[in-house]
Amino acid sequence: MSSVSSAVESFSVVESFRMESFRVERCRRMKRISILGSTGSIGQSALAVVDAHADRLQVVGLAAGENAELLGAQIARYRPRVAAMASGAALDRLKHQGPSDVTFAGTGRDGLVAVASHPDADLVLCASSGTDGLEAVLAAIEHGKTVALANKEVLVMAGGIVSEAARRRGVAILPVDSEHNAIHQCLHARRTSELKRLILTASGGPFRGRSSSELIQVSPDEALKHPTWRMGRKITIDSATLMNKGLEVIEAHWLFGVRADQIDVVIHPQSVVHSMIELVDGSIIAQLGVTDMRLPIQYAFSYPDRWPALLPSLDLARAGTLEFGAPDTDAFPCLRLAYRALEAERSLPVVLNAANEVAVARFLEGRIGFTSIPLVIERTMDAHRAAHVATLAEVRSVNQWAHEHASEAARGVELKV
Repeated sequence: MSSVSSAVESFSVVESFRMESFRVERCRRMKRISILGSTGSIGQSALAVVDAHADRLQVVGLAAGENAELLGAQIARYRPRVAAMASGAALDRLKHQGPSDVTFAGTGRDGLVAVASHPDADLVLCASSGTDGLEAVLAAIEHGKTVALANKEVLVMAGGIVSEAARRRGVAILPVDSEHNAIHQCLHARRTSELKRLILTASGGPFRGRSSSELIQVSPDEALKHPTWRMGRKITIDSATLMNKGLEVIEAHWLFGVRADQIDVVIHPQSVVHSMIELVDGSIIAQLGVTDMRLPIQYAFSYPDRWPALLPSLDLARAGTLEFGAPDTDAFPCLRLAYRALEAERSLPVVLNAANEVAVARFLEGRIGFTSIPLVIERTMDAHRAAHVATLAEVRSVNQWAHEHASEAARGVELKV
């Protein structure tokens, strides 16, 4: 063999080894994610983050509700290994689109659990709702996945169960809600002994400043016009009633291990300050940013690193004056009811959440008025005898009772047509 041929062969071997090493290292630094609720607003924002960081993120699992057409397009673009849908009819529509190279994991709860526990996933973003989302999160935890949580029901209904499972398995739960994500950033590398309180900010929704008497006649269309965020219908109504903030108070208790009296809420219409913490010496640390859910999603995907921004910087001069005020719990009693549920703990947060789901659904259907939402919730809470909930079966039982009782309570305040 000539010296030239030998050199060429040696170069080829070295180059092949270098390329293989690059491929292995690239795969090692890629984060492989599953998204539960991929066709919703959070799921679509998450996929936009994947687009911006395609060299760092790989989609291995997608689960959606009923939008088979959009999920089919997502499968074609991101080529996940596994996919699931909420119902058999939706899954049939998806299959008729003919996506290839994807395993259909099933429907409903089983499908979500399969996508959440897929062996190739490193991180699971949960943006699906209800008890099915809860079981998927627990499955992800049991399989050692990092959980990026954008589902309020998970911790409201079963904060103790989920927190204990995560502690036992050594799994991180990273909040995606902008407020809790902000708190997570403010608390980074701080000792628990330094913390005095958490301060969650709320936009105040579309009815900020209105009295209870002025809220009696508001319509679902009015309530769905959020001044700052673009979200799903249910969460938008929760924002209008301040129940969204109440649920976040309960979440904060479980995420950060603080008491109810260490969590405050302030109205901040500009939604520039996403939340704050106060330290024992009186210093207040705030996280500010543009009002775009891609920011907290990227933080959860990149943690503990930070990646270059995919959004324009916040222009403070243009943001102008930042206002803060106390919430009006007379006009918006849902926030007060959430504090009551947290302080009682045990099964009352499950009842609060279930009754709110029923009341909001009835309001969106035009069957009850806006001010009847907290009335249905309070009547259901008053009728419940709080008990310890330590298992999913107990959570499901309380949840079913609360749905049934709230449905009956809602019939008692239905609008007369």
